[in-house]
Amino acid sequence: MKVLVAVKRVIDYNVKVRVKSDNTDVDLANVKMALNPFCEIAVEEAVRLKESNVASEVVVVSVGPKACQEQIRTALALGADRGIHIDTDAMPESLSVAKLLAKVVEQEQPGLVILGKQSIDSDNNQSGQMLAALTGMSQGTFASKVQVIDGSLNVTREVDGGLQTLALKLPAVVTTDLRLNEPRYAKLPDIMKAKKKPLEVKTPADLGVELRDHTRLLKVETPPTRQAGIKVASVDELVEKLKNEAKVI
Repeated sequence: MKVLVAVKRVIDYNVKVRVKSDNTDVDLANVKMALNPFCEIAVEEAVRLKESNVASEVVVVSVGPKACQEQIRTALALGADRGIHIDTDAMPESLSVAKLLAKVVEQEQPGLVILGKQSIDSDNNQSGQMLAALTGMSQGTFASKVQVIDGSLNVTREVDGGLQTLALKLPAVVTTDLRLNEPRYAKLPDIMKAKKKPLEVKTPADLGVELRDHTRLLKVETPPTRQAGIKVASVDELVEKLKNEAKVI
């Protein structure tokens, strides 16, 4: 079974995000970029399926500018076999990404597609569901456990009321949650090998997809500064402040 994994280049989660002075967007100048954490989990799960002889090949795909190849190479170093880069300088929204991925699915014919449930920049949590709708594939979102049993897929997903287990027919689309696994670190020899693994470059035009914007970003603002908390010496002092200063009781 071939597994296709979609990954995204985002600002490193350790970096403090800055907003441009004109509030038009986030400032990306000289900012460290990395593989989206949820995408790392997706890559790890695909590699584990290959290591357990469930998957025969792991293909990684990313949409974005040429710099995205850095994150594709990271995924290759983590154990993926080859990469596909859909080269565009635009910042495509979720529906456009899903349409591009649907074309890749049509060409690659994977048995399973794994995506992170969301990216930490836009936090839309849409591409996986849209991809499943466009391809007509089964879907299991927010997966905390994935098992391939006798040609079918069992996905345990986290819902408000607890855990829900779905039995899906393959091919299927799965989006990963934080508790699915703990991604490995890429070793230096694997990083060197990743440089020689195949990476194919396509454009949206090659896939017959026209990128269109259905939403418009109006403004980006930093969150208001929160006042520091205080410590109180006793319960009586706490009650007094809640009553007379905060006026919540």
